[in-house]
Amino acid sequence: MNVSVVGTGYVGTTLSACLADLGHDVTAIDIDERTVERLNDGEATIHEPGLDDLVSTHAGDRLRATTDHAAAVETDLTFLAVGTPANDDGSIDASILRSAAEDLGEALAGKDGYHLVVVKSTVLPDVIEETIVPAIEAAAGKTDGEEFGVAVNPEFLREGSAVDDFMHPDKVVLGTDGDERAIDLLSELYRPLVGKGDVPVVETGRREAAMIKYANNTFLAAKISLINDIGNVCKEFGVDAYEVADAIGLDDRIGEKFLRSGVGWGGSCFPKDTAALKAGAESSGYDPLMLDATIELNDRQPGRLLELLDTHVDVEGKRVAVLGLAFKPGTDDIRGSRAKPVIQGLLDCGAEVVAYDPRAADAMAEVYPDIEYAGSAAEALADAHGAAVVTDWAEFADLDGEFDAMATPVVVDGRRIITRREGIIYEGLTW
Repeated sequence: MNVSVVGTGYVGTTLSACLADLGHDVTAIDIDERTVERLNDGEATIHEPGLDDLVSTHAGDRLRATTDHAAAVETDLTFLAVGTPANDDGSIDASILRSAAEDLGEALAGKDGYHLVVVKSTVLPDVIEETIVPAIEAAAGKTDGEEFGVAVNPEFLREGSAVDDFMHPDKVVLGTDGDERAIDLLSELYRPLVGKGDVPVVETGRREAAMIKYANNTFLAAKISLINDIGNVCKEFGVDAYEVADAIGLDDRIGEKFLRSGVGWGGSCFPKDTAALKAGAESSGYDPLMLDATIELNDRQPGRLLELLDTHVDVEGKRVAVLGLAFKPGTDDIRGSRAKPVIQGLLDCGAEVVAYDPRAADAMAEVYPDIEYAGSAAEALADAHGAAVVTDWAEFADLDGEFDAMATPVVVDGRRIITRREGIIYEGLTW
């Protein structure tokens, strides 16, 4: 198939490269000329395992990039994969998506025949009918369901494993409101992934598809917050929360995933989507108690880590190492990173912060330019009076003798990645 993708951020680039790898001809569209140049040169603009190889393999062949929205006219369908950032109140800002829909609509005004627009961006259900469809209709001078169609196909990609998640999905959700032309096009598009019949395909309405994405992410966020709460209680009783989690995970009603308690969730999806669903519920007059608790519990965990550190060392004027800055290992993304409140809390207490992350130091330096950034974990730990472990990079599991160089070997582990041993004062956040 001939496919266009508007937006070359995290989702759009992954989508474009993976579709090209499945054998489709893909045109990536973005207003940033430099991003377009880099993609055409075979260079991925984001860090994601396996993505560089796909982009370099298919660039100039099945994968091309342009700044011209008119290129969409030559394709069978177009994905809208632009960002929907959060407003101060947690609600989503759909202005970028609206603008992209308008630009696409202007291009489609000159196309003869049916064109499918597929919303990949994460939006609440009402945004489809109230924002996207009217924007395309007004710009194109055409009617939804007649000259063009709008479908919703949410993504379930995890940073650090996005390529694998796309190629081996747990499910594919197609929201079309029963538009057979849309279903046929999307079925053909995803046939290389679902053709063997082992991937569930959910055919549903557009509003339902949009809601599935929010329900998926907020459920997982709530699960993490709940196990963190249980872990906090376990800590109070001197109980190993991980042994408890291993046991309850054997219950197939609960499952073993997302039961690692610690300093909390972050990233671009869980915080934004939970806040957006909360804001949407409140705007409709509903008080979402569970979502409130999910957010509150997560926001509390960095403070608990600092409280544990404070029981062992007065950080004022002391050098304190923060190990891990990315919100999760395998990425350089610091959006929603639990390291931010940890760093801020240490600074507020007068600590001298030295931070280390194998990939995310440059990004964090834009937020906290005045703290020290070490070139290795060993360098960060040297002469430190305490260490806060925030991201579970695999290399941290190998740390051993490096702790001997600390002025005071106090380690508060927020991810259960450090091995407890003689010679260090070790505190697990929930164990």
